[in-house]
Amino acid sequence: MSVQKVHRILVLDDEPDVTELLEYKLEQEGYRVQVLNDPLEFVAKVREFEPDLMVLDIMMPELNGLQLCRIVRSDPSMKHVPIIFLSARGEADDRVKGLETGADDYISKPFNAKELMLRIGNMLNRSSASLVTSVQTRIQIAGVIIDEDLHQLTVDNESVVLTATEFRLLKLLMERKGRVQSREHLLVNVWHYDTDIETRTVDTHVRRVREKLGPYAHLIETVRGVGYRAVDI
Repeated sequence: MSVQKVHRILVLDDEPDVTELLEYKLEQEGYRVQVLNDPLEFVAKVREFEPDLMVLDIMMPELNGLQLCRIVRSDPSMKHVPIIFLSARGEADDRVKGLETGADDYISKPFNAKELMLRIGNMLNRSSASLVTSVQTRIQIAGVIIDEDLHQLTVDNESVVLTATEFRLLKLLMERKGRVQSREHLLVNVWHYDTDIETRTVDTHVRRVREKLGPYAHLIETVRGVGYRAVDI
């Protein structure tokens, strides 16, 4: 008889009302939850709790969510943990900045608790699925190799850190090499979003992946007015 894993979620927000609401909602969904209101406690607690997903506020005193996201992404033991930003700043530029920092999703306050629970569930499902071996676990184009078993990207035999979303995006493009993937298609298949979510999210992540591909940035080709495709180089 198999035992289903109980996912661990860490929530950090300096507003106790927010963390109390999220703790209640997440525990109702069956998650194990750690809530924090002081960003200075984050580094010690996150290593102790070992979350499967983090929900971080951005605007906090002393250490903001962007700084904490950079800390997570620079730590090999946490670099693949999905991060969702919650923020009162909901302008497009703020969302782009959050995604560029390394977050996998960005939700503006005030937020809909039901929508947040759905997004968390979808993200955890995708994160878990990425650890399951597939028929094709290693894809290579020139000096770029993406290994699904190891959840690893190597460029000219050098390991390159990708966020969970960046990994899914590059993997999908490389799996479907030569075939154009529209922004709307990528939103549905990488983010599992409805297509009314702004497509700028895709462009931001593609730009970040290209930067990480270094000399192979042109592996991802822009198809003007449509989307992107991976090509032989």
